[in-house]
Amino acid sequence: LRVLDKRLPVRIQADNGSEFISKSLDKWAYEHGVTMDFSRPGKPTDNPFIESFNGSLRDECLNIHWFLSLEDAQEKLDNWRREYNHERTHSSLNDMTPAEFIRSLRKDEDL
Repeated sequence: LRVLDKRLPVRIQADNGSEFISKSLDKWAYEHGVTMDFSRPGKPTDNPFIESFNGSLRDECLNIHWFLSLEDAQEKLDNWRREYNHERTHSSLNDMTPAEFIRSLRKDEDL
């Protein structure tokens, strides 16, 4: 697994999809001191925020685009991600974008 940021999460919440129950992810998490927390099978209410995100990604990007190449898919996904994280406000974040919300948390840490 490639780590893009030097700060690692303490815990990863995941469902029981095959990509999350692989031995390589389990080994990586163990080696890096990251706790894997799995939702109960068939219980999407255990992880409502990611279920909402996945629904938005599917409805607003994956289901409406034809991807002509890997590069085309990457560009369309990057554009959607940028809009989702930097332009769209979220009511669950007090009508801030996710980027604004993260900045507000970092400001609080500095106090």
